[in-house]
Amino acid sequence: MAIDKETVKKVAFLSRLKIEEDKIEATEREFNKILQWIEQLSEVNTDGVEPLVSVNDCSLQMRQDIVNDGNLAEQVLANAPMKEYGYFGVPKVVE
Repeated sequence: MAIDKETVKKVAFLSRLKIEEDKIEATEREFNKILQWIEQLSEVNTDGVEPLVSVNDCSLQMRQDIVNDGNLAEQVLANAPMKEYGYFGVPKVVE
């Protein structure tokens, strides 16, 4: 599959990219290089290869899912630039 100038313009429009007229040919060449690389990937034999979720072969340790309030209000508010009555203070945004 090859990309032509009209397809470059259509992709640019759909992706909200502004491509100058003098850059369309260079973009067309780049798109075609990308498609050639993708075609090379389809030639790789992946028979018998399990799909990966992660490249790291480890499992996460599970912890108990216990609901609590944390009792950390003072520590959480310690770095707040503004605080009032135990809550974060924020500037007024609606008049």
